[in-house]
Amino acid sequence: MPLTTKLITAPTIEPVTLAEMEMHLRIESNDTAAALTSTQTIAPADHAVAAAYSLEGTGVDVLNSGTVVYLVSGTNAATGTVNAKIQESDDDVTYTDVTSGAFTEVTTANDNATQEKAYTGIKQYIRVVASVAAAACSFGVNIVTSAPQSIEDDYITGLIKAARRLIERHSGRCLITQTWDRYLDAFPSANYMQIPSPPLQSITSVKYYDTDGTEATFTSDDYEVDIYGEPGHVVLGYSKTWPSTTLRTVNGVIVRYVCGYGATAATVPEEYKQAIKILGAELYEHREDGLVGTIYQTLPWAVKGLIGYDRIIPI
Repeated sequence: MPLTTKLITAPTIEPVTLAEMEMHLRIESNDTAAALTSTQTIAPADHAVAAAYSLEGTGVDVLNSGTVVYLVSGTNAATGTVNAKIQESDDDVTYTDVTSGAFTEVTTANDNATQEKAYTGIKQYIRVVASVAAAACSFGVNIVTSAPQSIEDDYITGLIKAARRLIERHSGRCLITQTWDRYLDAFPSANYMQIPSPPLQSITSVKYYDTDGTEATFTSDDYEVDIYGEPGHVVLGYSKTWPSTTLRTVNGVIVRYVCGYGATAATVPEEYKQAIKILGAELYEHREDGLVGTIYQTLPWAVKGLIGYDRIIPI
């Protein structure tokens, strides 16, 4: 039976960031002043006593940036101490401590100095929280982000997306979480139907349409979902059957499914990220129509070697 799929919800991020691709391409960024941004999370001031990290800094968006946090201490009043630590968040609302994100305690013995810590996590937002004990202390905290820019940023961003989609098409897989519809003209004769583009995460719905176009839902109580097979499957439950309704002649069954390794770049296997970089570099270096056409027909050997061992033949 004919197989048609349609993308419903595209990935919100790519497995490879612009900064990572530019590093792979060895593209120089703009000057330092243009590349660096310094944002106060805790403004410099004489901060009063604040117990249990109750002095909360402002969240700063650090997505796709190299990030360093600077604790700049002034003078502590006699016996005063400052303890500060970095926290991270996906939504700038709920924060958790960063592992090894605590600064050395500032006392009168080591004040009037600067401490720095690099943030290497994957969350979008970070902030610094602090405790001030015994007496007021003078300090502030800045978050410095480095976002290299080149005049070809938009072009390279498009190449990353194109390379990822080519690799998904060639490998038969989805890399980053996305939602698709699969269209079939009829229910299968077997007790299962295959779902393309593993890894399959979940089935959102199985809908079918009679000859009048009336929609009905094949409920999840009637089937099980195999997310471990490659490709995944929708399998009839014990003693269950597919609906016997006479379906419209075209696209009588629509299965909506979610696939991909996960919603973050960290979930994508490293070989696919490396393949995106290599293919993106090929597309960047060979922009002429003839060479690009060759790449569409035959992927570079390095890319095939990286993704070929678990390639899924499209169904």
